[in-house]
Amino acid sequence: MIVKNKHSNLLEQSQYKYSLQDVDEPNLYREVYPYDEIPKVAFNHRRVPLAMPDEIWITDTTFRDGQQSRAPYTAEQIETLYKMLHRLGGPKGLIRQSEFFVYTKKDREAVERCMALGYEFPEVTTWIRAKKEDFALVRDIGIKETGILVSCSDYHIFKKLGLSRKEALDHYLGVVKNAFAAGIRPRCHLEDITRADFYGFVVPFVNELNELAHEAKIPVKIRMCDTMGYGVSYPGAALPRSVPGIVYGLHHYADVSSDMLEWHGHNDFYHGVTNATNAWLYGASSVNCSLLGIGERTGNIPLEAMVMEYAGLRGTLDGMDTTVITEIAEFFKNELSYEIPPMTPFVGSAFNLTRAGIHADGLMKDAEIYNIFNTEKILGRPAEVAISNTSGLAGIAYWMNKHYERIEGKAFTKQDPIVLKVKEEIDRLYADGRTTLMGDEELEQIISFYYPRLK
Repeated sequence: MIVKNKHSNLLEQSQYKYSLQDVDEPNLYREVYPYDEIPKVAFNHRRVPLAMPDEIWITDTTFRDGQQSRAPYTAEQIETLYKMLHRLGGPKGLIRQSEFFVYTKKDREAVERCMALGYEFPEVTTWIRAKKEDFALVRDIGIKETGILVSCSDYHIFKKLGLSRKEALDHYLGVVKNAFAAGIRPRCHLEDITRADFYGFVVPFVNELNELAHEAKIPVKIRMCDTMGYGVSYPGAALPRSVPGIVYGLHHYADVSSDMLEWHGHNDFYHGVTNATNAWLYGASSVNCSLLGIGERTGNIPLEAMVMEYAGLRGTLDGMDTTVITEIAEFFKNELSYEIPPMTPFVGSAFNLTRAGIHADGLMKDAEIYNIFNTEKILGRPAEVAISNTSGLAGIAYWMNKHYERIEGKAFTKQDPIVLKVKEEIDRLYADGRTTLMGDEELEQIISFYYPRLK
């Protein structure tokens, strides 16, 4: 059968339908994953076309995956962060959903408080075990969609679950039927997809899911879970590690539409953001993230990073309020006592701070020279300098211009006597053996001593 692809406007042959390969021994891809060595990246030189969907968006797992790696949030803290997510996502709801646990009294209170706000976005969704009583639980509190764990690699099927592929497939299909019976949209979390037999299990399983969905007239969302961060985006990389290959394969061989494809990645090999972006580029509408990237082990995809990726790819923020990112960072720091590494992009204390005098000199002439974008406008955080023995006169003058009102409307310059005097005092401190950066309060004391009018 030949059909016209509405995205490429080309006639394409209908694809071969893959059947389950119920093997006796697990396929652990030992050549790729030797365990006693660094995982290998294999190439088969097969490339797939870019196919970015008409719409792309972000989903959040801060209160589910993100909560598994830190002290649990209180219901009040979750509600506060959820309100911030709503504001950050803007009027178009580009942060489309937020995922919650529902097992404890505190979890359910948080869900109820957030649902009571009446926001369309982010939609409150859940993650549950594959048990009938769990479906009843989420149905009773009014949840429309829930995540269900359906591990798909032989590492999990054989080694963790002790099942054959056929037994796992039958069990998973039974769980999805339970979701349909409860009137709930299932979101199937294909755990460990980057170590799974893609054409021997993943595609046949998803095809079976689609048949059930067609019969039930309820859509099934497919979450592609790069559980261990093994995914790569390199052109021509082979499955099971190829992110473009996974997205393309599910779209073309399992007939999963873009709006039903969601990428969930981890950052074990520093590929989290790149892989998520490539999931968008190759046909998935949704990427699943957590605030500040907090999650299992090395963390999830940072939500704030994908906000920036969206703006870069689309050429617009589409109404997202990026200043909320700074509010979220301050909330984590001040209310949750969470220490954000200073160099963390967009939210760390040093992300737009320079220590070099030559950079500070450039900032004084034009902030655009050394600042990634207008961080004051976009994030509510002007570019900063840190003062040390390497900051030079330019660094001191720039710091003073940011922290003090200008005298008689004039900016401090490298030639001002007060700037020269402050540098002399700082140089003396470092000559005496100081090694740490100067704190703001210390600088204020030095300046006020030499120039009381600046107090």
